[in-house]
Amino acid sequence: MKILIKNGLLVDPSQKINKVMNIEVQNGIISNLHNRKNINEKIFDEVIDAKGLVVAPGLVDIHVHLRDPGFRHKETIMSGSKAAVAGGFTSIACMPNTFPANDQPKITKYIIDKSKKIGLVNIFPISAITKSLNNLKLAKIIENIKAGCVAISDDGFPVSNSKLLFDAMTLAKKNSFPVISHCEDCSLSLDGVANEGSFSKKYGLKGIPNISEELGIIKDIAIAEYTNAHLHICHVSTRNSVEIIKEAKSRGVNVTCEATPHHFTISDNDIIDCDSNYKMNPPLRDKRDVSAIKRGLMDGTIDIIATDHAPHSAKEKKAEFKNAPFGITGLETALPLSLKLVHDKKISLSNLISLMSTRPSKIININRGSLKKGLDADLVIFDMNRKITIDKKTMYSKSKNTPFDGFKLKGKVIRTILKGKTVYSSI
Repeated sequence: MKILIKNGLLVDPSQKINKVMNIEVQNGIISNLHNRKNINEKIFDEVIDAKGLVVAPGLVDIHVHLRDPGFRHKETIMSGSKAAVAGGFTSIACMPNTFPANDQPKITKYIIDKSKKIGLVNIFPISAITKSLNNLKLAKIIENIKAGCVAISDDGFPVSNSKLLFDAMTLAKKNSFPVISHCEDCSLSLDGVANEGSFSKKYGLKGIPNISEELGIIKDIAIAEYTNAHLHICHVSTRNSVEIIKEAKSRGVNVTCEATPHHFTISDNDIIDCDSNYKMNPPLRDKRDVSAIKRGLMDGTIDIIATDHAPHSAKEKKAEFKNAPFGITGLETALPLSLKLVHDKKISLSNLISLMSTRPSKIININRGSLKKGLDADLVIFDMNRKITIDKKTMYSKSKNTPFDGFKLKGKVIRTILKGKTVYSSI
């Protein structure tokens, strides 16, 4: 198969390209980039005219919950794959909080084999740090890495046992993979369900203070600095967290971090009528924190955007706020929500693609996030100015737990291409 994608605005931070160009793809591999006008289109099996559209490396999300195995009523590898490509993602990394947890190679193999059979999106499993995510004994980390995992994490269960985390980071440093950490001091956030602020006080809910996240970050950074391991901090949500990470980077600590679209788009002031679709962990913070997250994205303190896609069934989310599970879906809303940063002139389009594709690939050491000649033709074509209204009824995810239903935004995925094959089209 020989494919031509012509006339699109090619945005590829890995090559510092931001101009109208053509891409040629042969047998799933990028074979040429050029701006020639007179092209013999007859030699191509498929010609895609991307005039007026952005053509970029496929988006990469390193923080996704696929719930499979164990919680297939929330999401499956199939439904999660469909949601990913509808959102413009060609590569995702899935967290280990499945049942059983991904703490051994047979679970890693199950995820990889199933994702390859489906063939819609590259799925890279993340190994558990501790067995059954129980904070008591290290999982089969090296075996899981050899089986195909790209990082280690206990996801929403922070490793409070400092010796275990030290041992895990020592392994990570020796074997060159990142430790992905949900940083939280659970003794301070115990039983909390919302940000400690005006919303929690108004409804008499137990608050989650900013300091619970910040102390977790301080501890994990200290161990990373001592071991020189690569620490990646999940879903940064407070202004002091941003400053702590910024200062650590200035000291040369090997630390990266992410922000989610929900944490830089809405605050706890925006929660409507105790709707549990606004419940996530870390919680929506106050407006000052939201502004700090945006500044962190603008100045480079925050390295990437990740969704923390966390599907839950409608029945689970219908519970009252204090009893409902934490988490919202994010794969299908991430691009238009993040494009608002570009439309508001907070960051450039090239910077956004770097945040959502090039840099995430580097953090988990995968050869993605670029349109260089010779690489797999994984790319997204989108209209950054197309007006859309988010409608949860049309989402591909098995769960519809989003607070953004009805939001009017700009930015629509037109086509997602994996190894030269169109795996999603909205045309």
